[in-house]
Amino acid sequence: MNKVVIYSKPDCHLCEEMKSIVLKIRKECSFNFNEININDDKMLFEKFKEKIPVLEINGRIFAKFRIDEEKLKSRLLSI
Repeated sequence: MNKVVIYSKPDCHLCEEMKSIVLKIRKECSFNFNEININDDKMLFEKFKEKIPVLEINGRIFAKFRIDEEKLKSRLLSI
């Protein structure tokens, strides 16, 4: 099963937008989903502080800042 992770920060409009799209697609595609708050991990904060939100699929970065719903759906269905 595919694993989707969003690296985000609290009170981030773009993070919430990306999460909303992922949860919408999750209703159609089956995958494990996890949201990680980078403020809880100093190493992740340093790595992603200026690139949030980051979407990772199966350990590979798929998108930063914004995602295209159709491309994400296509990607998840093709794996």
